[in-house]
Amino acid sequence: MTIPSATLDYDTTSGYAAGMHLHRAGPAGSAAPPAHPVVLLHGGGPGASAWSNFGRTLPVFAERFDTLAVDQPGFGRSGTGPITGQYFTHAADALLALLDELGIERADLVGNSLGGGTAVRFALRHPRRAGRLLLMGPGGLSLNLFSPDPTEGVKRLMAFGAPPGPTREKMTAFLRTLVFDQSLVTDELVEERFRAAAGPEAQRAMREMGASFTDPARAEEGLLWRDAHRLRHEVLLVWGREDRVNPLDGALLALKLIRHARLHVFGGCGHWAHLEKFDEFNRLAIDFLEGDRP
Repeated sequence: MTIPSATLDYDTTSGYAAGMHLHRAGPAGSAAPPAHPVVLLHGGGPGASAWSNFGRTLPVFAERFDTLAVDQPGFGRSGTGPITGQYFTHAADALLALLDELGIERADLVGNSLGGGTAVRFALRHPRRAGRLLLMGPGGLSLNLFSPDPTEGVKRLMAFGAPPGPTREKMTAFLRTLVFDQSLVTDELVEERFRAAAGPEAQRAMREMGASFTDPARAEEGLLWRDAHRLRHEVLLVWGREDRVNPLDGALLALKLIRHARLHVFGGCGHWAHLEKFDEFNRLAIDFLEGDRP
């Protein structure tokens, strides 16, 4: 059962399925036909969660869609059990179990950064269960052609948990790589994300996730661009021109390889296009998700 968008907040939308925490809301009115399901998948920075990334987005999408904002494994209030295998695959299989338990046969996926990687792996592994893919600076799918690797944002991400351990200063430095508009990095945001990321369970989950991208036995499975040519879904790639985590040049290979892909670039925008360009992004996303379907 979805929560009407007019009455939603963190608590009223919160729930669990298949061991995953999520926020769910949709159009009000029992007489309306069932709304199309859309899953929002957040990024992977320290302290990230569905509500942190998509708390503002949820009520906008919920006016039109059965909207599920999911805490990915190891984040928010989702379980922090062992992260086995490569993270994108682990998270994609967790998402499949969640959709099965909720009785959702097919959903469009909106993924930011790490969430974009989860969306792509889900669509590759379970192509009939995924509809359209809206991917914002997706992890694993981009390949930097001109920018250094690791990027500034990835270096700041890795530094957060490095000895002597997490600090608010490290969190601030990381968050500042995510946005073009530095006024978005408030003291309140830093404190919220630091509290969520600094505990031992959150740190363990971050280490396990990071290891899945560096362990030679698992890392290659995270190179999603190698499999991108197999996608037959409608794909909208969204990038900020000033993205310092997954720079814009990383979009070019995906744009060439994915048969039904298009690219939208926001100027004056970093890695959080859905927040920095809030109204424009929502109009773009809704138009894409509501467009004519074959």
